[in-house]
Amino acid sequence: MSLQGLRAVITGGAGGIGRACAQHFLNAGAHVVIADTDLFALEKAFQQLGANNTLLHVLACDITQPAQCQKLIEQSVQCLGGPLDIFLAHAGVPFSGSLLEAQEKDIRSVIEVNVLGTIFSAQAALRSLIHGRQPSLLLTGSLQSVMGRADRSVYTASKHAIAGLVKSLSLEMGPLGVRVNGIAPTVIDTPFFRQAIENMGADAQQSLEKSAKSLPLGRIPNADDFARMAVFLVSDAAINITGQMMMIDAGATAGKFN
Repeated sequence: MSLQGLRAVITGGAGGIGRACAQHFLNAGAHVVIADTDLFALEKAFQQLGANNTLLHVLACDITQPAQCQKLIEQSVQCLGGPLDIFLAHAGVPFSGSLLEAQEKDIRSVIEVNVLGTIFSAQAALRSLIHGRQPSLLLTGSLQSVMGRADRSVYTASKHAIAGLVKSLSLEMGPLGVRVNGIAPTVIDTPFFRQAIENMGADAQQSLEKSAKSLPLGRIPNADDFARMAVFLVSDAAINITGQMMMIDAGATAGKFN
C-alpha cells in the first residue's frame, strides 16, 4: 500500500512497535517524525531506521505536557514541509498489579501518560490534521480496551479510555474529514511487555510462551503485524473505516484468553 508523500508523526516512536510503524510508513513512501521522551532510545531508533534517510526526523516530546505536544506538532510541520496527514499516538506505559497494593505515583503515571498524554497529543495533532490531504488519527489501545483482566485494573481503565476516545472523536472529526481509529493488540513481544512482566517478578519468556498457547491461533502477534495494520488504516484501502478498534489478538476476543 502506498503512503507516498504523506506526512506522519509517531509518538512512542523509539520503542519496538513505534519503530516498526516508522519503518513500514517509510517503506510505503511517507515522511516520518518519530517522537519520544527517551533520548538515548530515540537516537538508537534513528540509527536503526537510517540516519541518512531524508524522509526521517526525530524529536523529543513529553506528551503529558500540552505545551510540548504543541511544540512537537509545530516542529513536525516545519520538518515535514506541511500539515500532518497521519498521527499515531502510540506512547504509553505499562502497569500490572492489584489495585489494593498500587502506589499513587504508579496510578498517576498510567493515567497521565496513557490517557492525558494521548488526549493532549491528539488535540495538538488534530489542529494540523484538519488541514491534511487524507488525514488519519490512530490511537494505540489494547486487548484491555475491550476486556477486563485481574491485576490490570489501572491499565485497563486507561485503555478503555482510548476506546472511548476513538468512538467520540470519530464522530467529532468525521465532518472535518479526519478518520479516527484504534489498534488494539494482545500481548506483543516487545521491551514494553517484558518490562511489565519483569516488574511483576515473573519470567518474560515463560509468560510469552504461556500466552501463545492460550490464543486460538497459537501465536503472539509481533510489531510488524501491528505496523501492517497501521499502514492499512491510514491508506486509501481504509477510506470508509472510522471509529473502529481494530483487534490484533490472534482470536483472544472470540472468548479464549488466559
